[in-house]
Amino acid sequence: MDPKINVRNYNREAWDKQVEIGENPWTKPVNPEVIENARKGFFQVLLTETKPVPLDWFPPFKGLKILALASGGGQQGPVFAALGASVTVFDNSPRQLGRDREVAEREGLTKLSTVEGDARDLSIFPDQSFDLIFHPVSNVFIPEIVPIWREAFRVLRHGGTLLSGFMNPAYYIFDFDQAENGILEVKYKLPYADIDHQEIYQRQVDHHWPLEYSHTLTDQLAGQLDAGFQIIGLYEDVMKNMLISEYFPVYIATRALKP
Repeated sequence: MDPKINVRNYNREAWDKQVEIGENPWTKPVNPEVIENARKGFFQVLLTETKPVPLDWFPPFKGLKILALASGGGQQGPVFAALGASVTVFDNSPRQLGRDREVAEREGLTKLSTVEGDARDLSIFPDQSFDLIFHPVSNVFIPEIVPIWREAFRVLRHGGTLLSGFMNPAYYIFDFDQAENGILEVKYKLPYADIDHQEIYQRQVDHHWPLEYSHTLTDQLAGQLDAGFQIIGLYEDVMKNMLISEYFPVYIATRALKP
């Protein structure tokens, strides 16, 4: 890999490029029907890839202050705003944030704002700024995640909720090319990082794909606990059209409270 690479800057540009290409499903904003239904109280949102977040994981939305953390793309944030919440979408990619502004302008969602930044540094927000943090699968693109949990705990009010989605690290032990060809072959040691493997790193760069990191379950789960959260809910989810998901769930989602 290029030893001078700044991963945050690279991933910002990579996600901007994904928006430009327009094929990545996480860059496609919701349609007007989704917003219309949300205004009537009917909605589904994803922390992971296929399984909707249980509705009883959410408090009442009217007047709720929500931080959609590393959640740009015009998908979850606008739905929360249509449900009556005041939403701040925080993301590393300007063009992903642009998707949220597109939906907000199209649908007249005046209580949605966007902020560009690094999820590890929420210093722009005072302590106890939010009632709920919604953090879908995204810390896979960030080298260190323990700071994310600490910052989330700081900006969440007491009694507030953190909803998070993340990758099962076991996903990263397999040869990705072989898995696409129907063969599961253990190849990589954990913790895994694209930047540690020249051929993977070069492929990501060539295709304008973000760089990924596996992270340990200790950092994912105990990291939340060590930050002060109480985990009160968990479910697993699968990846579409992926052989690995026939053997174990690729995603994990958690519900945590700040006492």
